Amino acid sequence: MSEAAEVRAFWQELGLPGLVDVHTHFMPERVLAKVWAYFDAAGPLTGRPWPISYRQEEQQRLDRLREFGVRAFTAMLYPHKPGMAAWLNAWAADFAARTPDCLHTATFFPEPGAEQYVTTALDAGARVFKSHLQVGGYHPADPLLDAVWGQLAEAGVPVVTHCGSGPVPGKHTGPGPIGEVLERHPRLRLVVAHLGLPEYDEFLGLTERFPEVRLDTTMVFTDFTEELSPFPRELLPRLAALGDRVLLGTDFPNIPYRYLHQLHALAGLGLGEDWLRAVCHHNAARLFGLD
Repeated sequence: MSEAAEVRAFWQELGLPGLVDVHTHFMPERVLAKVWAYFDAAGPLTGRPWPISYRQEEQQRLDRLREFGVRAFTAMLYPHKPGMAAWLNAWAADFAARTPDCLHTATFFPEPGAEQYVTTALDAGARVFKSHLQVGGYHPADPLLDAVWGQLAEAGVPVVTHCGSGPVPGKHTGPGPIGEVLERHPRLRLVVAHLGLPEYDEFLGLTERFPEVRLDTTMVFTDFTEELSPFPRELLPRLAALGDRVLLGTDFPNIPYRYLHQLHALAGLGLGEDWLRAVCHHNAARLFGLD
């Protein structure tokens, strides 16, 4: 059986109409090439190789997700310096216009004009934003971003944020800096990428404290991540209790294993089929109004 057939069998057996993956990457080709080069050299960071399992042309990657039965996905992209975000947003708007099953994604950086280009992205129909504190190297509570967080909280548009300190810590990663943002903007629909690894306990606490905070499963529980940052099994009851605020994320195409492995890793937690249905489809479908 092909991998696509196996993935489809997974969600069909759960009685789902497909999958919703809130953490997939599409970006300009030359930017993606640099991202792949970073992972190719990731050995010194993680202590082992990080092969890209789906190193394919854009259309092939889109075809693969559709073969898997992913009915909605994102184009997570992020700047690493000033003057880059507005250009990425323009590319993402065009990508969303020609890719109807992609949730229109945008991003930002702490710089003059951020509030204006975020407004432009929202007016153009952006449905989700990405903030990468490790790559961007910025403090999320930077005054240049306060109005941006306020805009997004008011609009109710989710922000998938890499704010945990894995796979390597950044200057402003961890629960403290992003916690400052949530204190100022408690209605912000923050989606903590990777369940906040390795600070799982602390990010579960933030999710329990702020009712609009969510978690995505990206790479967590897979063999690759369990060797680096294992999820403490004593925290599983808390994760189960947050079952309506956990979303499927995978990091496709930048993963060092098959897409199916993430799904099997989630099923292997033993949290039940209702939890799996919510995580793999229902929670994100509700958040993005897909039903």
